Amino acid sequence: MKAILFALLSLSPALLDAQDTRIEEAGRSPVEAKFAPNGQVRMHLCPSGVSLIGRDEGVLRVSYHPTNENVKVRLQVSGSDAELRVTGCPHNNFQLTVEVPKSSGLHVRMFAGQLDVWGVTGDKNVELSAGQLTMDVGEPDDYSHVDASVSTGELDASAFDVNKGGLFRSFDHTGPGKYRLHAHVGAGELDLR
Repeated sequence: MKAILFALLSLSPALLDAQDTRIEEAGRSPVEAKFAPNGQVRMHLCPSGVSLIGRDEGVLRVSYHPTNENVKVRLQVSGSDAELRVTGCPHNNFQLTVEVPKSSGLHVRMFAGQLDVWGVTGDKNVELSAGQLTMDVGEPDDYSHVDASVSTGELDASAFDVNKGGLFRSFDHTGPGKYRLHAHVGAGELDLR
């Protein structure tokens, strides 16, 4: 009986960490939840200036300034999957920072603005309809497949020795790595460093 009780008590912290989390907040920054490395994060972000940063922490954190009561953050974590939706961003000088474990896989959609992605080593699937997307890709050999495109604008992928401008510019790259990278900008600039 003591062995069973000990086993149950020792599992309690692990069970608590594995619980699903659902957070909905308006006008509060930061918003955060525990999130294990190597998970997949889906994001739908409102038009703004966004810094998406990979960290060594096991946390998914959203912060913004200036604070605004119309900004709504919905974050749902279920095991190794997370979904983040940020809406209601003001149009002038609004800055949003999203921090994820650096080995996270990303699926990001944003309508317009400036999106900077730094220090994330997992798969990346990122699309911006209009604006500037700048992404630190790390080592090019870490990727098995890369496809990047702009419908109209500038495609500068210095990490892969590609620079193109104009209409409907794209490139594909195959390598020895394990990650996949998809990046697209409708109108604007795509910079893979």
